[in-house]
Parts: sequence; C-alpha cells; structure tokens
Amino acid sequence: MNKIYSIIALFLFLSGTLHAQDTIVVSLTDAIQRGVSLSVDAVVARNQYKSSYWEYKTYKAELLPEVTLNTTLPYYSKSYNAFQNSDGTYTFVSNDYSTIDAGISVTQNIPLTGATVSLESSFQRLQQYGDNGSTRYMGIPASITLEQPIFGFNRVKWLQKIEPVKYQAAKQQLVANMEDVSNTAIQYYFNLLLGQINMEIAQQNLKNTEKLYTIAEARRKIGQISENDLLQLRVSLLKAESYLTDAQASLNSRMFQLRSFLGYGEDVVIKPVIPEGMLNKTPFLSYPQVVSLARANNPFTQNVQKRMLEASRDVSQAKADRWNAKLFVSFGMSGQEDTFAQAFNSNHWRNNQVVNVGIKMPILDWGKGKGKVKIAEANRDVENSKIEKEQIDFNQNVYLRVQNFNSQSKQLELAKETDIIAQQRYNTSIEAFVLGKIDVLNLNDSQTSKDEARRNYIEQMYLLWSYYYQIRSLTLYDFIDNKEISVNYDNMVD
Repeated sequence: MNKIYSIIALFLFLSGTLHAQDTIVVSLTDAIQRGVSLSVDAVVARNQYKSSYWEYKTYKAELLPEVTLNTTLPYYSKSYNAFQNSDGTYTFVSNDYSTIDAGISVTQNIPLTGATVSLESSFQRLQQYGDNGSTRYMGIPASITLEQPIFGFNRVKWLQKIEPVKYQAAKQQLVANMEDVSNTAIQYYFNLLLGQINMEIAQQNLKNTEKLYTIAEARRKIGQISENDLLQLRVSLLKAESYLTDAQASLNSRMFQLRSFLGYGEDVVIKPVIPEGMLNKTPFLSYPQVVSLARANNPFTQNVQKRMLEASRDVSQAKADRWNAKLFVSFGMSGQEDTFAQAFNSNHWRNNQVVNVGIKMPILDWGKGKGKVKIAEANRDVENSKIEKEQIDFNQNVYLRVQNFNSQSKQLELAKETDIIAQQRYNTSIEAFVLGKIDVLNLNDSQTSKDEARRNYIEQMYLLWSYYYQIRSLTLYDFIDNKEISVNYDNMVD
C-alpha cells in the first residue's frame, strides 16, 4: 500500500508541475513583441510589404538593359505550294527545307524621351533539300533600332515619378501596420487583464460575502440585525456566485482571444500583470511637433503625393492619346553567303536600313478626344479637393490624439487614487458592518464603488497605452526614447 501511495503522490506532484509550467506570466512588453513577431496580422503586414517591394524591383528592372535570346532549333517544312506559270496557269511545286535561326538583343528604355533603343545580332541558316538542294546563311552582325514616340505619352517617365513614392509609402505603411499590431496586442492584453481583475474581484467578493453572511446569521439569532438585512445579504451572496460564473466565462473567452493572437497553444494559461512602465516617464506631447512628424513620416503624405501624380499622369495620357506620331529608325549590316564564316565576313556586308515615321491623327472625332482630356482634368480637380479635405481631417485626428494622450495621464492618476480610496473605504465598511455600525445597503454600495474604481483604473491605463501607440502609428516616432521607429526591411523579404 505504501508503494501505491508513493506512486499516486508522485503522479500528483508531476501533474501539478506540468500545470504550473503551462501557466506563463506575460508582460505587456512581451505581448507586444510577440504580437509583432508571430501574429497573423503581422504576417499579413509583412506580405503586403513584400508585394510592394517586388513591384518596385520590377519597376527598377524596366530602367535596366534587357537581354533577350530568340532562337528556333530547328524549323522543318515539306509541303506543296501553288506556283503561277508564265502562261497564267497554276501548278504545285515541292518545297522541302529547314531553317535554324538565333538572335540576341539588348533593349534599353530612355526615360527622358520615352524612346526604346535596341541592339541586335542574329543569323539564319536555310537548307533546301532535293536535287537542287543548297545551304545559305544570312548574318546580321549588328543592328541598332530606335523607336521614338513624338509628342506621345512617356510611360517610363511617369513611372520614375510615381513608383519611388509608392515604395516609400509602402515602407512607411509597414511600420504603421506594425504599430497597429502593437495596439491590437495592447487591446487584447488589457481585455485579459480586466477579465483577470474581474475574476479576482468576483472571488474576493464571494469570499467576503460568505463570511459576512455567516456573521449576519449569528447576529440575526441574537436580534442585532433585521430579517430584511439578512435577506439582502443572502441576495448579495447569490449575486456574488453568479458574478463569479460570468467572470470565469469572460476570462476564458478573453484568454482564448489573446492566446490565439500571440500564437500560444490551447494548453497555455496566460497570466497578465499590471504594467507600470509608462507611469514614471510619460512624455507631454506638443501638437506642432507631432503633426510635423506625422506629415513627414506617415504614409498618408506619400499616398497623397502618389494620387496627385496619378491624376496628373491621366491628364497627360489623355492629351497624348488625341494624336500619335512615332519615329522608327533601324540601321545595320547584313551578309548572305554559302557558309557561316562568309556571311559574317565584313567584305560581304550590305546595308540594312529602315526609316519610318507614322502619324495617327483623327480628322473628325466630334470632340471625343477633347472630352477625354476634360474628363481627366475634372477627375484631377475632384481628387485634389478630396485630398484637401483629407488633409484637414488628418490634422484634426492628430490634434485629438495629442489632446487625449496629454489629458490621459491625469485621468490615470485620479483613477489610481480613487482605486486606493475605494478599497480603503470597503475595508472600513466591512469592519463597520461586523460591528453593526452600517447596514447592508451601505456595505453593498462600498463594494460596488470599490469594484468600479478598480475596473476604471485598468481601463484608464489601457487608454493611456492605446493613445500612445496610436500616436506612434501616426508619426512613426518613439517619444519616450526620442527616436524614429524603423524595421529591418531586408529581413521582410528574405
């Protein structure tokens, strides 16, 4: 039997140890850091940046020379084709041949003029089969080609204006999104902390109410309190039991929310602690400084600039589309001989030149082209008006955030002092009730005030942290350490 008891004791000890290991204490800083690293929201933010990064890389590639290899290895055809004789009659002749061709070209966009310049070298081998079979080679050692739109829409030039702005906005948006993830972590953390506080309040209230009800029953027997007071205390006891059940259910729900956000397993119990870090170094923010940082760092500014550029681009494109002229110039040398070496021998080269100027201009379009230009100009004016309104709203949003944050420090101090006083009052009320100096109504009132003060203290602390991270998200600036917030962009795309 002693051996069995020892095994059971060991099992219970190990079970308790495992359970203790499953309960982890998580600070607010830990929750923020883990949320930024592992949460789904953070992964989405990083993937959005990756998409913008590769869009920017694709744009940069358009400014670099593009090398292309074109080849056919080989092409063979044996067929009969119609042939017109000198007397006008037709007959069919056999055409049995194969070709091999290859070429390499280097193409470069010219952003200044919108032109495209390409340099190409190629060769072709043609072999005919049959009784009179032969093999011929044609080589183009070098050919340079220019395609230049005249008064046309310069797409690459507008890309140079817009794409860097888009990429800078994407980088700033990544940092802002990470700050939003931090704010979400703060919200879930304080939700759980408040749930834990509610649980502690419910447990303590139930414990105190049970003791007071036991004392009240004894006092009722000796006639020191009325039956009504005893019944009121009994109702308070039942409510305390109900509140405890609700608090447990709410705590489990909030625990699941934070646990899922931070990527913990279902067997992990998170124990949050009341953060005190910001209380000793809460900065006082100046609106001019904050709005200046917000205008410089917030992706809103870059997005506004991008939208204005895009609106101007659309006007430029509408004007260019009214008529189109293009210059095509090609200059090179070619050789045609029976051997590959002779085809590329400079003694056998011949000029190979093409010059073409194409013009497409509507003679009568009943004002369609002019209408498209007017529509684009009207859309640009509408966009500019929207931007002006959004800039006013943006500045107002920054102002309200600064005001809320600066006043929140005082609100938190008052809430903390109220919490201490309410707790002291409740303790005094319990002693007074035991001595018969106050009734149940006053006791319940002190308990309600104590609970509300405690919850309000946690809520005011949450607002302080939330307002601060909202301002960080707007400005991408850490006002406690006095430095700009940044991330390692290279790690985001590895």
